[in-house]
This record gives sequence, C-alpha cells and structure tokens, in this order.
Amino acid sequence: MSARSLEEGRARGKTVLVLHGPNLNLLGRREPDVYGAITLQEVDDRLRALATELGVRVEIVQSNAEGELVDRIQAAAGSASAIVMNPAAYTHTSIAIRDAILAVGLPVVEVHLSNIHAREEFRHRSLVSDVAVGQISGFGVDSYLLGLRAAVHVIADARRRTLKTRRPQKARRPA
Repeated sequence: MSARSLEEGRARGKTVLVLHGPNLNLLGRREPDVYGAITLQEVDDRLRALATELGVRVEIVQSNAEGELVDRIQAAAGSASAIVMNPAAYTHTSIAIRDAILAVGLPVVEVHLSNIHAREEFRHRSLVSDVAVGQISGFGVDSYLLGLRAAVHVIADARRRTLKTRRPQKARRPA
C-alpha cells in the first residue's frame, strides 16, 4: 500500500467544508483574464470527484454574505474535520472570518484562484493566512484541488498523532 493510500485511509469518511466567498458565483463570466473561464459549478464538480477519490465527503457553500460565512465556520466545529476556504474579497477585510476560524480551532487551508501577491497591493495582505495551516494561490481551479489534498493530509496527520498517543506503551524488559 502506498504512503498516499495510507494517508487517505486515515482521513476516510471525514468531512471537509469548502467555502467560496463573495462573487465566486460569477466565475466563468467575471474577469476571465484573472479567474479563467471555469464556472463555480465546474469547480464544485471537480472538488466532489477528488473528494470521492480521496475517500472524504465535502460540504460546499458559496455566499456573498460575511455573516453567513462566519455562521458556516462556526457550525463546522461539530460537523467537519477541516475547512478549505476562498474568502475572496473578505481575505483582505474580514476580522470576523479570522476570529471565527480562531474560535473553532479547525485546520483551514486558504485558497485563491489568482496569485493575490501578484495583484493590486491591497490584495497582498490576508487576514486569514496567519490563522490558516497554509495558503495556496495562483493555480486556478487547481488551487482548490491542492487545498483539498492538503486538508486531507492535515486530517490524516492529526488522526495519526491521536492514534499514536492512544496506543499503550510497550512494557520494557528489565535489563
């Protein structure tokens, strides 16, 4: 069995919440030179296919409303093992989303279709990145797919550490 298969097995059956922030519902027609021609439905379809391959469930939500995203993050504490999130414009403005991430304590992988660090200066600062386990940006739809893979890895790693601490220590033979 490959290391990848073992890792996926450790995350099997877990749920990853995928959150799409504001204006991502317009993908495919909004600034295709920046975001590409792929639609949000196509992004979601690819995420579902990869989740099936990885043996995890995904719950996918898009909202233009900051409060709804905060509510979803808070609700995830009881239903998800990790979050993959593209906060979109809220990346640069939302202390509420940042605080919700801190409050729930779930691992969050921040993703962006475009490279936010190569765009306008106001987009260079993320209020989420320092409370996320990592950030993936600039790879189009692959940012989401890499983000889901990263979330599965984080879930499997956390589960491996938990199992390791639960195993009884072998008794040592007297010398």
